[in-house]
Parts: sequence; C-alpha cells; structure tokens
Amino acid sequence: TSPSIHCPPKKRDPKERRIHVMKMLRFRSPSNRSLDQEVLCTIRLLDDSEISCSIQRDTKGQFLLDHVCNHYNLLEKDYFGIRYVDPEKQRHWLEPNKPVARQMKLAQQPYTMCFRVKFYPSEPMKIKEELTRYLLYLQLKRDIYHGRLLCPFAEAAYLGACIVQAELGDYDPEEHPSDYIRDFKLFPKQSLKLERKIIEIHKNELRGQCSALAELNMLQRAHSLETYGVDPHPCKDFTGSTAFLGFTAKGFVVFQGNKRIHLLKWTDVSKLKFEGKTFYVIGIQKEKKLVLTFHTLTPAACKHLWKCGVENQAFYKCAKSSQIKTVCSSNIFFKGSRFRYSGRVAKEVIEASSKIQREAPEVCRYAQFGQSRSFNSLSHKNLIMNMEPLLPALPSTTECEDTTGDNGRTSEQANTCSWLPNEVEPEDEDEGSSPLTISELAYSPCASMLPTPIDDSQRGVDVLFSSPAQSPARMLRELHADPEIQARLEAERERDRAYDGLRLLSSNERVNTCLLSVARFVAVVMGVLLVTVPTLLLLLESDIDVSFLHEIRQTPEFEQFHYEYYCPLRRWILYGC
Repeated sequence: TSPSIHCPPKKRDPKERRIHVMKMLRFRSPSNRSLDQEVLCTIRLLDDSEISCSIQRDTKGQFLLDHVCNHYNLLEKDYFGIRYVDPEKQRHWLEPNKPVARQMKLAQQPYTMCFRVKFYPSEPMKIKEELTRYLLYLQLKRDIYHGRLLCPFAEAAYLGACIVQAELGDYDPEEHPSDYIRDFKLFPKQSLKLERKIIEIHKNELRGQCSALAELNMLQRAHSLETYGVDPHPCKDFTGSTAFLGFTAKGFVVFQGNKRIHLLKWTDVSKLKFEGKTFYVIGIQKEKKLVLTFHTLTPAACKHLWKCGVENQAFYKCAKSSQIKTVCSSNIFFKGSRFRYSGRVAKEVIEASSKIQREAPEVCRYAQFGQSRSFNSLSHKNLIMNMEPLLPALPSTTECEDTTGDNGRTSEQANTCSWLPNEVEPEDEDEGSSPLTISELAYSPCASMLPTPIDDSQRGVDVLFSSPAQSPARMLRELHADPEIQARLEAERERDRAYDGLRLLSSNERVNTCLLSVARFVAVVMGVLLVTVPTLLLLLESDIDVSFLHEIRQTPEFEQFHYEYYCPLRRWILYGC
C-alpha cells in the first residue's frame, strides 16, 4: 500500500472565506446546528417582573426551573413549574427532563415563559417557609383577578381585604380617601357594594396585621373554596354542553357555570386516557364503574389535558415517587402517547419541608399598588400600569399565558369567556343570597400577561420617519447596496425555509407514525392467527391422546363449537368449494 500523503489546506483570502461560510450557513439544516449555540430565554415571574438567561440548545427544562428558584432562594420548589405557549397558541408545562429547545420547537427567540404554581398545596399551613407562602399568595391573587378562584360575596370581600391589608397595611383615614379601593383591580367584576365591604373589613377586622399574617389568612380562607387550585380546561360533555375540567388536591372536578357537577377523588380514578380530541375519565363511583367522556377543541388541547391529569394524579395520590408508573394513553394495539411524572409527590414534599433547618430567607415584597405605602403618593396612572392587564391586539405566540383553556384560541374564548352567567348583582340585594358573579372577564386571551414595556430610547420604526426626506428609489438602492442588511435578509429567508422544512418533516413523521401503527396492528393480528389456527387444528384434527387435550375436547363449549361451527365450515371447504 502506498503511504498516505497529507496535503496542507489551501489558504483562502478573506473574501473567499466569507463566501464559503455563507454557503455553509445557507445549506445548513436546523437539525445540524451546533448544540453549543446559545438561546435567550425570558421568564416572567408572579409579580410580573422578568429574568433572562442564555442556555444551550440541549439544556433541559430543569435548569430553567432551578435558575428561577435560585433567583428567589426557594427550596420548596416542587409546587412550581414553568409554562409556555407554542406557535399554535397551545399552552404547555415545560418538562424538566427534556431539552428546552426541543419543547419550544418553532417558537421565536427569545423564548418567553412564565413561572407559575403548578401544584397547589392541599394545606397551605404546612408550607414551611414564608417565601413559598408569599409566592402562592401572588398566584392566588392572579387567580382571583382572572376569575379562576370563584367565591361567594362574603368570601370575596374577605379575600380582597386581606390583599389590601398585605399591600397597604393598616387603614389610615389621612392617607386613604373614601373610595381608595376603586382603583385597585382585585376582581374581574368589581361592584361598588363589594368595594364597600372590603373597606369595612380592612378598617375593622384586619388592623394590626403585618403583610405575612394577612397573606397567611388569605391562603387559609382561599384553600377551602371549591375552585382552589383549579386551572379550568374548557370542553364539551357528551350532551354538547360547555364544561370546565380541572384537577385539584382532592381529585378530578367538572364545573358547569358556577356549579361543580362532578368530584371524583383520586382514589376512585382508575385511568385517564385520550384519543384524538376525546378525553376519558374512568373511575368508580358508588361501587359502580363510571366513564366520563369530554371533547376538546383540538387534539393538542386534549393531550395537554391528559398530561395535566396524569401529573396531578401522581402528585396527590402516590405515597412515594417510586410508585409512579409510565402511563399510556392508547389501547392495547397502538403505542399512543406515553408519559411519566418525574418529580416528587405531595407527601414527600411535605416531609422534606418539615426538615428544612436554614434561617428563613428574606422576602422582598414588591408593592403592586405602587412604590410607597402612602396612597397619596400613588397616581392613577401607576395603579393602572401595575394592576390592570393589557390586551395586545397581536400577542406573541409565547406571551399568552393565562388563557381560558388549553388551546388558547380566541374563538374558544368567545364561546366560553366566563364560568358564570353574566348577571349583575343589585346593590340592595342581600349579601348571602347568591354567589357573587366575578368572572365576566375571565380567560380572555393574554389577559394576565403584562407586555414587556417598550424602551422609548430605542425608538424603533420612528427613526425611519424622523430621518431627512429621501426618495423611495434612493432608499431602496441604499438598502440593496448595504451588504450587512442583505446578509440579514438572506439569513431571515433561510430561517423561514428551515422552519418550513421542519413543519414538513413533522407532518411526514405523523404520517409515518400512523402507518407504523397500522403495520403493528396487522402484525399483531397475523401473530394471533398464526398461534390460534394451529392450536385449533391440533385440537380438532389430530388424534394425539394427551390428557390435557382430552380434557379440552370433553368440555361442553368445545363440543358445541366443534359440531355447530367447525364441522359445517369443514364440509363447506371440502365439498362446497
């Protein structure tokens, strides 16, 4: 063999090198991108502030969750999760054991996500640290404002008063005018009667309570409500009526309007499954098998509903995380979706919390009604900017967080924009006569998402219009002559082509999965026939006198099958054909 000859690489001038790099970038597939390419992530916290970090493309979701918990110095992290919305407006919980980039798929960068309470503690009083209780308080305050936490008039007034006490402190007639509650957006529908009741409780019942104690009282009262911890999933039941499904520490719940029509405890739920857009809950009620069927708007919404149910059942029902099993959504012949909750369960979390020995971390409370405790220092504009959600006309695909359902589609919001009927409570009506209607604005798309403020210093497109007047032809020539702009445009076009290729690849994968399922089904049927037919022929045609074969031939069922079915079929095959 001739010795190998090593040729040194030919040197290129800088221009040729740039052309070579551009060609490589042009034909580079997204699947071949370097794993060390950094991705910027923005995570919106419960107080509407934001933190950002850069991650690698193979970084898993657990890293982001740990990053937020380290930002808070939070130990009791198992109650929390990170939520995002995909380009199809479908909500998801970020899975900790999968790469973030793979889960976000075609979402635009920077990735925008939200830090939220995922599993509501069944007993908030057992939470060890004040920091964890404060974060749960912020989540419940959002739930109240967006209409998820429904309550009667008296409970709504008490919860609202606790929030005001925690945010403003004791009532002071010199600082608080007679209508100081009016500017606080606590409920989606806030009547004058409710505001007066909140002021009365704030004045008389909560005086002297610090922020931590007021928040604790709010948690203690809120956790006893039926809708505590319910993240409602809109769907249709078997009659076509709109229903909201939810999962709580007690079990699986179904609401119609403001009435809970089903509560199936986790111990009575035997299986959760879905097929396409149909979701099934199989359980036992009053010693009888119960199958509840619901229909969602999209298959993606149904799968998200199923995964939420599987996670909640594992978290609240299992005694140890080692008892959690992988769950399959399909029947025996098809693989379907497989999913397993990978975190700790509620009992383990409570036990771990009781063993925390560190000094309690300092809780940094951000006044939601302004920077000062003095009401006179608060302007109406600041109150609106801090408390009233804004509804952008064209929201980003990853900015819509508190949508009505799991599909996050505006069309669904129009049909199911409220849990409760739109009724106005008369001012002179008795306080306890009927539940308060507080969810008229609930679940509108992006309702709870304060958009990122725009920096006026950047000016954006205003720069184009504030520049000296130029003819369109001259501006176009300058743009075409600028190599940097052309390179950016070419990069954008290549990225669009890459995204189109990913969509086509995803569609082909779905078709291949369907064909694989059909082939698997045919293979199983053929295997069953190959085993069953020889066994029947052995029993019916052979003269082998074996004890267990003789016993099978003597059974009444076998004799009936032999004379009524097999013999006529045999005669037809031998003589009829």
